[in-house]
Amino acid sequence: MEQFIIANIAPIMFGALVIFLLSGFPVAFSLAANGLFFGLVGIELGLLKPELLQALPNRIFGIMGSENLLAIPFFTFMGLILERSGMAEDLLDTIGQLFGPVRGGVAYAVIFVGALLAATTGVVAASVISMGLISLPVMLRYGYDKRIASGVIAASGTLAQIIPPSLVLIVMADQLGQSVGDMYKAAFIPGLLLTAMYTGYVLALSIFKPHHVPALPLEARNLSEPNGDSGVRSLLVMVAGTVAIAFAAAAVLAASQPQLARDEAGIYSTAVGIMAAFTLALANRRLKLGLLSRMAERVVFVLVPPLALIFLVLGTIFVGIATPTEGGGMGAMGAILLALLNGRLSWGLLKQAMNSTTRLSCFVMFILIGSTVFALVFRGVNGDLWVEHLLTSLPGGVNGFLLVVNIMFFVLAFFLDFFELAFILVPLVGPVAHKLGIDLVWFGVLLGVNMQTSFMHPPFGFALFYLRSVAPKEVKTSDIYWGAIPFVVIQVIMVTLIIAFPHLVSVEKKVDMEEQLELKLDAPAGEAESLTLPAADADQKDEDSTPELNFSTDTETDPKKK
Repeated sequence: MEQFIIANIAPIMFGALVIFLLSGFPVAFSLAANGLFFGLVGIELGLLKPELLQALPNRIFGIMGSENLLAIPFFTFMGLILERSGMAEDLLDTIGQLFGPVRGGVAYAVIFVGALLAATTGVVAASVISMGLISLPVMLRYGYDKRIASGVIAASGTLAQIIPPSLVLIVMADQLGQSVGDMYKAAFIPGLLLTAMYTGYVLALSIFKPHHVPALPLEARNLSEPNGDSGVRSLLVMVAGTVAIAFAAAAVLAASQPQLARDEAGIYSTAVGIMAAFTLALANRRLKLGLLSRMAERVVFVLVPPLALIFLVLGTIFVGIATPTEGGGMGAMGAILLALLNGRLSWGLLKQAMNSTTRLSCFVMFILIGSTVFALVFRGVNGDLWVEHLLTSLPGGVNGFLLVVNIMFFVLAFFLDFFELAFILVPLVGPVAHKLGIDLVWFGVLLGVNMQTSFMHPPFGFALFYLRSVAPKEVKTSDIYWGAIPFVVIQVIMVTLIIAFPHLVSVEKKVDMEEQLELKLDAPAGEAESLTLPAADADQKDEDSTPELNFSTDTETDPKKK
């Protein structure tokens, strides 16, 4: 029996963790207790040395000092402040009025606002609860199908998990040892594509089932002009002018600073165009110029603050001005200013946001500490080698590995949330992916899209619970579950597309920094031998301009004596 345990302690340890988790014991304590128990068993069986557990304090202090993880409380605080600042309410009302005359207009508005809130808050709970409180009653009042309305709101809220600044991407970058900024850049296109797929689903419903997604009636449209005009024409002209100014700014930047990267020039020129539109709208309101319609003016004043916040957070990260942690700090300060400008800032609001931020941060830290205890012992008993052998021996090579890993994450997402998946499984599969030659930034974004489904899975999806907590009584729990299923299918399709078309995830090609170092070792007897790392061809040796590093023990080489 003892020999069997020694030979199979890694799978036994992993199986015991599954039993712990299924028993309902808190995840952080399950991980830590499992790790400590099997650490003692390994010491008793002679597999581990007691000194191994002495590494735990240093690991825990390393977690506490991680700058990447410091971004989590910043972005959480920012999202909670914005949730109560009135920004979501203004956005949903304005964009709903803009798309109101179109079938499915309110659903389009929810998706658009969900993406915008995702790019500003990064918190699923804030997005789902805000849209559930504001949009769901409106959608039900004007004849939307309960399942479609529930599914659109829950799915749009989960966009906060993949569109930067996402907490999932911060955790994934930390666990995979990658840059948070690189992870944000890589996830941007998949996030926008997923938003477009949600919009396409609503468009298909408006064509084939128009009675499920009706347009707003005339009496519900309150941003029209006194003469009855919708004001959309004025808005389109202003948008065209904004785009023209942005292109002109991009051309000026390209001519004056040709060394500037294209994405950085795009960010700067877009900021110039948006500020020009805001200046025009402000002058139109203060000077009563009458150049813009009510719709155009309202859209500018409602959209520019969150767009400015997005530039403050993501723009500064993408152009390299700020780190993700610094961007999160600026975003938190920007959220406080927005709440102050909207007249919503109060001590009660700050206290509530700080309490919620502290709880979530402690939750993350305790899970991470527990996973560190588990990972230390699991690697000590060669569990990482067992997982590596298990996954690398799968048929199909890289594709087989990706298929099995994504199915495993998808199934476990029924029972575990994304923090638990990220802290337990990602450290196990990440090294295997690296050994198979998979780019870890691409792999992290792929798993991030997959883990996004953990918020939508019936019956344990957190987004469904958030929506249930604010949904009216006439919306049944079964309606929320059935409404979520089509969007879960869309997310699975998105995972398949990323695997089939890897270039959807924009991973910058890293420059090969491998150096040719020639070490010349002179023996005391005068017989010199050269060692080249890595070995170079004989015909390339003469052309190599790498400086030689002389490690000679001969006193004759002393420069003073020369």
